Amino acid sequence: MKKYIIGFLFIIGCSIKVSAQQSPVTNFNGDWQFVKDIDTANAAKKLSNKITTGVTWEKVMLPHTAHIEPVQKVKEQWQGTCYYRKYFTVPLTTKDKYIALQFDGAMHEADVYLNGKHVYKHLGGFLPFCIDISNAVVLGKPNCLLIKLNNQDSPVIPPAKPIKDLDFNYYGGIYRNAWLIVKNKLHISDAVEAHREAAGGIMLHYEDVSDASAKMIVKTDVDNDGTAPQNMSVKLSLMDAKGNLVANTTSLPVTIKHNGITEQSLTISNPKLWSPEVPYLYTLKVQVLRDGAVVDEQTLRTGIKTFKFQADGFYLNGKKLMIRGTNRHQEYPYIGYALSDNAQYRDAYKIKSAGFNFVRCSHYPPSPAFLDACDELGVMIMDAIPGWQFFGNNEFQHNSYQTIRDMIHRDRNHTSVVLWEASLNETNMSKAFMDSSARIVHHELPYKDVFSSGWQDYAYDVFNPARQHLKKPDYWKKYSKDKPLLLAEYGDWEYYALNAGFNQKEYSDLTKEEKSSRQIRDYGEERLLQQALNFQEAHNDDLNGRIIGDANWLMFDYKRGYASDLEMSGIMDIFRIPKFSFYFYQSQVDADKSQPMLFIATYWYNSSDNNVKIFSNCDEVELKLNGKLIARQKPDTGRNDNNLVHPPFTFHVPQYEAGTLVATGFIGGKQVVASKVSTPIKSNKIVLKADLSGKALKAGCKDAIFVYAYITDKNGTTFPDAGFPIRFSVTGPAEIIGKTVNSADAGIAPIMVMAGGKAGRIVVKAECDGLFPAELTIDSQ
Repeated sequence: MKKYIIGFLFIIGCSIKVSAQQSPVTNFNGDWQFVKDIDTANAAKKLSNKITTGVTWEKVMLPHTAHIEPVQKVKEQWQGTCYYRKYFTVPLTTKDKYIALQFDGAMHEADVYLNGKHVYKHLGGFLPFCIDISNAVVLGKPNCLLIKLNNQDSPVIPPAKPIKDLDFNYYGGIYRNAWLIVKNKLHISDAVEAHREAAGGIMLHYEDVSDASAKMIVKTDVDNDGTAPQNMSVKLSLMDAKGNLVANTTSLPVTIKHNGITEQSLTISNPKLWSPEVPYLYTLKVQVLRDGAVVDEQTLRTGIKTFKFQADGFYLNGKKLMIRGTNRHQEYPYIGYALSDNAQYRDAYKIKSAGFNFVRCSHYPPSPAFLDACDELGVMIMDAIPGWQFFGNNEFQHNSYQTIRDMIHRDRNHTSVVLWEASLNETNMSKAFMDSSARIVHHELPYKDVFSSGWQDYAYDVFNPARQHLKKPDYWKKYSKDKPLLLAEYGDWEYYALNAGFNQKEYSDLTKEEKSSRQIRDYGEERLLQQALNFQEAHNDDLNGRIIGDANWLMFDYKRGYASDLEMSGIMDIFRIPKFSFYFYQSQVDADKSQPMLFIATYWYNSSDNNVKIFSNCDEVELKLNGKLIARQKPDTGRNDNNLVHPPFTFHVPQYEAGTLVATGFIGGKQVVASKVSTPIKSNKIVLKADLSGKALKAGCKDAIFVYAYITDKNGTTFPDAGFPIRFSVTGPAEIIGKTVNSADAGIAPIMVMAGGKAGRIVVKAECDGLFPAELTIDSQ
């Protein structure tokens, strides 16, 4: 049973004692103890004792990171061994039940001990594992669960490349949710742990989809862990978004000894189809019946769609759709990978808000909560296995194959997933490996319109190289094979080290810093404009070729193992503050598919360029300075504009004059949007804003948000060159994670605020010498 299943009561902050009346799936995130970097022989045996001399346990809640990391790396990220311990009691009334523990993500070598005995080992940090403890747990008494985790380099655990040479980090800890499962012996199997090809759990797909009807095919894999054969049937109920019953069916009873698979179909009349513009979701309830009574039940959301990748384009619901994509690393500052479900949603919300309809999960499977959000928001997914510039031995390859299977079993019912990147990114894989990995995708999903992808043009259904992989500049423009071509990365490396290939340590052809796409907000207006121009130029040039879409590198800044600085080519920084490039992409969505938008890409400061760039999806823009008309004009028509849906507008202001620029956007001659930028007068005060991005701050689940302190003049205009240190404090049920004193970058200083265990009123304060302080009230729920 997976985190994305809904319909049960998930109890946040599970108490030590488990009630027999609780839901079959209980949140297991609360009441953990944690310790790391201890040196003791027979640690598992000793730490399973309630009294552990010389060991100081920290009380923690999941999701949890093993180490709070600085934003700018001052030394190598923490790697080592850590331990999580939890005492829990399962009541006597659960006798003859199936009892299991599930962990959605633990990095990356896990040894699990129950009451001092080793019961499970798992390799891999990005996918779930489920442990059947039915015969190991002691009922009615406290049980000691101990998990030993190690995130040190391993040549057999993908991605396997040592962190010091890796283009991202993998942070230690149980960084995703944990669950306690107590169910009937007759129950729906776990999709991953069943280890059955094209089976396990619930597996659904659609056939014969049209505007008039659609056929849903559902396979339900049921385990019988009892000693006697059981009679069972499966009932399917499909509800629309309002909860109205759309279709239902019940299978004929069958008798199963150990395992049985039931395949059923539902016909949906006049289906509402899922798309990025209208991400309509139905709810499917699957119930296992014994003698007419429900003994197990799972609920999941699903969208109905048709899609296919062809050489001439990507087609969704019969219509050609250009993929506008980005890449995303799941890292947050300080807490690494230990994001709450709400934080995962907020990232998806920002991707959607930036105008993208597609995200490549680089370079590993994301959180189930992120996939849930993409289903709901309408963002298509390329799901990827862990890998980057490393090809290991047979054991490594075996583990990679298993990762493909596990990823598909976990994620196959997510409507947003359209591509399976079963390829090790930027890795010289053997042909045998590529053949096998592509074949696994189709064996696990044995129906039409299933697509694997890979960065090499060999065995995969979709060819997804990066621009820099194509050594000849016009290669993708002349690509004529009968295969879909998706440029999975662009806009960064080709502007950074043009001919350095894959050797990240040799920068013989490094371009000037000012021309790179790796720019932080503090570098100033000119360099942020350069980053935006790089992305514009590359994206426009991509469209000169026969591509089905492209994905920029990348959405958010992040940290890397092989370098001490941030990878800064994100269109938002690591604290999720937009750069100018964010608004370029936002402007590439038609107003009738989102909303009219207009962004003036200048601070209008004494050092600003007289050529003012405006990003907008309008067909005409008017610009005024201090009430005087500069011009009213159409979009640009230069060599970097000819393929864009909405080219920028460039206005020449004859002479700089402090004051206010006002831009007004028109569509079909009608004014639809306006924006302004003013020259700041004198630093005067702090203004605080919270980034909720569609989800309120939630208590009791380690939810964290960013709060930004803007240094402004008396009118609220931000000072783009202000770098003052801001002192933050918080009162109420919350805490600041990381530094409490942060210097502003480009006039904005961020902090991370994490909600406590109980809901309530939180007050954030910000102070700086010489400025009026600010307070912000946030109510956690």
